Amino acid sequence: MTPTTSAVPLLELRGITKSYGPVTACDAVDLRVDAGEIHGLLGENGAGKSSLMKVLLGLVRRDTGTVLVRGEEIALDSPQEAAERGIGMVHQHFSLINGLTVWENVALGDTGKVNKQAVCAGIAEVSARYGLPIDPEARVDGLSAGERQRVELVKCLRRDPQILILDEPTSVLTQAESRELFDVLGRVVREEGRAVILISHKLAEIAQATDRVTVLRKGAVAFRAVTAETTPQLLARRMVGREVSLGEEGAALGLLPVPRAAETGGGGPREELRPVLRLAGLTVVQGGVRVLDEVELTVGAGEIVALYGVEGNGQAALGEVLAGLVVPTGGTVEVAGSRVDLSRPGALSKAGLGIVPEDRHHSGVVLDMSVAENLTMKSLDKVSGRFLLRRRAMLARARRLADEFHIVTPSLDAPVRSLSGGNQQRVVLARELSGGTRVLVAAQPTHGLDVGAIEDMYSRLRGAAEEGVGVLLVSTELEEVMALAGWIVVISAGRITGALPASEATPERLGMLVGGEAA
Repeated sequence: MTPTTSAVPLLELRGITKSYGPVTACDAVDLRVDAGEIHGLLGENGAGKSSLMKVLLGLVRRDTGTVLVRGEEIALDSPQEAAERGIGMVHQHFSLINGLTVWENVALGDTGKVNKQAVCAGIAEVSARYGLPIDPEARVDGLSAGERQRVELVKCLRRDPQILILDEPTSVLTQAESRELFDVLGRVVREEGRAVILISHKLAEIAQATDRVTVLRKGAVAFRAVTAETTPQLLARRMVGREVSLGEEGAALGLLPVPRAAETGGGGPREELRPVLRLAGLTVVQGGVRVLDEVELTVGAGEIVALYGVEGNGQAALGEVLAGLVVPTGGTVEVAGSRVDLSRPGALSKAGLGIVPEDRHHSGVVLDMSVAENLTMKSLDKVSGRFLLRRRAMLARARRLADEFHIVTPSLDAPVRSLSGGNQQRVVLARELSGGTRVLVAAQPTHGLDVGAIEDMYSRLRGAAEEGVGVLLVSTELEEVMALAGWIVVISAGRITGALPASEATPERLGMLVGGEAA
């Protein structure tokens, strides 16, 4: 149904411009959101979405432009003023404190004396009103990712916002939880005349959930339309400024269906593959909680195996074990048939395991070190003399890797922090694949990358597998998993709930496994 346009919009942004030095993040952006609609906001990284929302939330001051709520011009000088004007946001990354209960987290930010009974009553009222059941007495660290998302929504809705901004709200939800969320949102906007701004990179999700859509590119509005009158493919073209294929680009943009790995040369008969990584009974207990519970998983040479699930179900703990940062409570890890002593620092790396960590800034690169130093830090024996680094050898090795992996940098001596996100990720990948790597663990390898960098990462992972490296892809992106993996293993609450070849995988079956159900 085509949405109706009211005479006075609930929210209107006119000519919003925001610059950071020579960089114009928002360039005369106009945005209109009517009461009773879900409005999609699309754009690649750096397109201006975050800066525009920061202006709307009063976190940064616009250089020029006007913000109107119900036709009244407002200043928006602080987050407090935004909240008073009925503007609320649920951010992509949760802002909850794990050691506190639900009601304590919801009460954070309240002024005056906190009344537990009143807060709990308010939570119960919002939960019943919007179909978001949650126990106010539950500790947050015991909740699933979907339940934590529910807490964030309840916390925001309790303050009665008229305009609700959701940033990538389904990245930590199962398919069933995503459908439930959008059912709630639809009811809220229709019955109460509110508005939702939905920021998502999943074009299929935007197409299904929104009434209107605005696309930003390079800080300016590139396209706007009634959602029902456009298509995900058209939105993709408007977003990146060129034609988009239904292959790897489609997967990068959240378009389904995508070509399966089994149909594009991935996978192969598993019984013929030599195991290069085997996890047996891997268990990690943290704070009395089993974050990994007897995980069993095998990756063969030349195979891409995906470990799929929503965030917060043990993937981070597995990454820390395979990076050598955490010694598991129980279980074993074998690389190329040999059991690795996980108590020895660097043992996994010496055995031939390379890792692209989930957070490249935290544990993938040293931002203030040079590109050359980051590229060679795992192969110091090849660029060192008896006591000192041989700079000429280091630069030669770094130049070879930079050329091979198409790393764009002003200089090999430039700090890694000066590179784009895609080039930083190429530095990590080049280093990890540069020295006798038998198995590569790629954890959320495309997070924070634009479409071009995602395509390149997909190509690199496929290329590594073709050269005989076993690849374990840890991902929360359904489209990514179905496009790359020959075999898909699903994790939920720290346990493996199922495994199946990509040729037999469907979003529905994977969704059931992610929810802990048999498929």
